[in-house]
Amino acid sequence: MAEKIRRYDLDWLRVLVFGLLIFYHVGMFFVPWDYHLKNNVIYEWVRWPMLFVNQWRLSLLFVISGMGTCYALALRNGKHFAWERLIKLGIPLIAGMILIVPPQVFYERLANAQFTGTYLQFLKGPAFIGIYPEGNISWHHLWFLPYLLIYSLLLIPLFIYLRNNPTARFILWVKNWISRPFGIYLFVIPLYFTEAFLEPFFPVTHALTDDWFTFINFFILFFYGFVLISMGNFYWKIIDQVKKKALAIGIFSFSILCTIWLGFEDSTFVHFTEAFFKVINFWSWILVIFGYGAKYLNKPSKLLSYCNQAVYPFYILHQTVTIVVAYYLMNLDWGFTPKFLIISAATFLFSWIIYEFLIRRIYFVRPLFGLKRIK
Repeated sequence: MAEKIRRYDLDWLRVLVFGLLIFYHVGMFFVPWDYHLKNNVIYEWVRWPMLFVNQWRLSLLFVISGMGTCYALALRNGKHFAWERLIKLGIPLIAGMILIVPPQVFYERLANAQFTGTYLQFLKGPAFIGIYPEGNISWHHLWFLPYLLIYSLLLIPLFIYLRNNPTARFILWVKNWISRPFGIYLFVIPLYFTEAFLEPFFPVTHALTDDWFTFINFFILFFYGFVLISMGNFYWKIIDQVKKKALAIGIFSFSILCTIWLGFEDSTFVHFTEAFFKVINFWSWILVIFGYGAKYLNKPSKLLSYCNQAVYPFYILHQTVTIVVAYYLMNLDWGFTPKFLIISAATFLFSWIIYEFLIRRIYFVRPLFGLKRIK
């Protein structure tokens, strides 16, 4: 199973992907896609770099989470791990829904003329009435936490079995397949079926109960992360061998996707073709990122140690800061670049100030943001 060592490249990738999430959510302010607030000018071109990132960013994050689960379970029993997940994911989710998300809903209601009054009046009135979007109770960007919590709890029995049986037939079968040329692309087959047959009928909602495409797709990727990292050095050798080929495949497949998006109207044939290239594309970029991450990022540093603790609170805080700042800029005629830079810088700065001088230093606040309580 997984070696009892720390993979600094996985830590770096986790930090970088969550950092990228901040820029992505700032970008959502400017593109024609649905978001909580919109700039007074929409920029069509911004969606293209965001489409590229959107293909793999969340998939990568769930694979990394599955890998982290493998390392965590290597040193814990099932009950200990389940309790730890409940504390680390459940408490920040509840705290976030009470403390962090309501300002986002408040500013959205103000912008859409659905509420007038102060934030205190909002809290005393409709803040905790009804489920969003009709009502105001929501987990917004924190949807990642309940999904990850459910995946972790559901898969504990299977993960413990695989941990205790490293030569199980399934593990040996996977090793045999991925040792073949392009064998690691076998993993796209279940993902293709979810993309082709579930995605058209279950639009992404992040609401858990009606979000079957998203739930199953990321469930598979979370499981993949555990299985792959459990193979230890064998997996990293395969990744090193395939990274250059995966880069070429990723560039080619994304080019095909852009051609489809620009030049073809939707049809059954186009949908199944697009689904094929989507899964090939995001799986290729995941392999590329792991491959080059292992080559260049697997080294400790004081900066990584700091960021590794800060990343979870930053994730919880960032979208609220983004939306508050964006609200006061949305109707100004400043253009894309100044607004993007100001919102991005303010999001990082204020998230850091709150983390550094409040969350990190006050022991009873730390668990609300997923950190261990220290005195």
